Amino acid sequence: MRVSELFTRTSKTVPADEVAKNAQLLIRAGYVYKVMAGVYAYTPLGLRVLENIKQIVREEMNLIGGQELVMTSLQRPDTWEVTNRWSDDTVDVWFKTALQDGTELGLAWSHEEAIMEMMKQFVKSYKDLPTSVYQFQTKLRNELRAKSGIMRGREFVMKDMYSLHATQEDMDEYYDKVIQAYKRIYDRLGVGDETFVTFASGGAFTKFSHEFQTICDAGEDVLYINSDKTIAVNEEVLEDATKELNVKKSELSPVKTAEVGNIFKFGTEKSDSMGIRYTDAEGKQQPIYLASYGVGVTRMMGVIVEKYADDAGIVWPEQVAPFSVYLVGIGDTAREAEELYDKLQSEGVSVLYDDRDERPGTKFADADLLGMPHRVVVSPKLVASKEYEYKARAQSAVSALTQEALFATLKPAQGE
Repeated sequence: MRVSELFTRTSKTVPADEVAKNAQLLIRAGYVYKVMAGVYAYTPLGLRVLENIKQIVREEMNLIGGQELVMTSLQRPDTWEVTNRWSDDTVDVWFKTALQDGTELGLAWSHEEAIMEMMKQFVKSYKDLPTSVYQFQTKLRNELRAKSGIMRGREFVMKDMYSLHATQEDMDEYYDKVIQAYKRIYDRLGVGDETFVTFASGGAFTKFSHEFQTICDAGEDVLYINSDKTIAVNEEVLEDATKELNVKKSELSPVKTAEVGNIFKFGTEKSDSMGIRYTDAEGKQQPIYLASYGVGVTRMMGVIVEKYADDAGIVWPEQVAPFSVYLVGIGDTAREAEELYDKLQSEGVSVLYDDRDERPGTKFADADLLGMPHRVVVSPKLVASKEYEYKARAQSAVSALTQEALFATLKPAQGE
């Protein structure tokens, strides 16, 4: 893609109504457009980042047998009333609306009940279990606070998966598989070393849950971890969790974190409340065990920005960057830059080509702000020696590379 073709523009002005670094940079770079507090639109550049994150999550969910679908946002009250989660006294984040005939509806904040209601049409026998389904969907939650940019939104993209099982043992086994899949996801997103599985409150879900928390100064949570990082507990359940885990609070140290995933075991709670059963091998009716697993896709995008950005702008890891290379042509090098642009694309390297009639300094500043992993400059000085200026976004060193050396550097970086 050419920068001249983008309808978005970069800005030097920091949004006055944003305190979160992720929102400031994403707005300035043209990845998101703010509609209101906690509500953001994603431009083509921002969407490419989200799709890359989603694809990593999708691949890992598919590896453990997840089947992708899309549920509805509109929800009937009776689906949730049977589990007492329609009431605002129980779940205080509902957005509710009504049809023209006055029928009340909710805008989905989660899908446990909706999934169980749908799956009862397909799960009749023990032979139909286990099964797991997942989706990527825009969730709507009436959050009281929305001050952390895309890290806490009232409208956000989440991957939510639900697994149904015949026994507690089978649910526990699959739950552990999901934990390992989540660890692989965060490794691939570049935050695995600083992401922990934590013991946390289940909130409107269950008494306890497991969260995936990433160390992040902009996070809203405090995590207590032990010295070898094998135990991590959310501050909100510290007293109960230390008793449950039989550890001393004095052995744990606090660190600021951001929640990037959350998983729950509902057991037979939903099946019992909703009257949903399957027939076992002996012909008896048995309740279905349910577990739920979420990853905040847009939140993950915000966390990555917070963790990797520097004073010059965003620094995208290779695996989520909208483009691998930011190509800059300066001086009278349009022909050579075009040739390299075509060559890179033909070799499968994704490129954002800054073909604008702008000063080099402006192009370099935008390259840093936009945050592509690699910057390649075609300059009159190096054209004569058939070389290109190369700089990794996360490093300060600049080098002159032949085309062969350049491609040898770029293609392995993309995992090819």
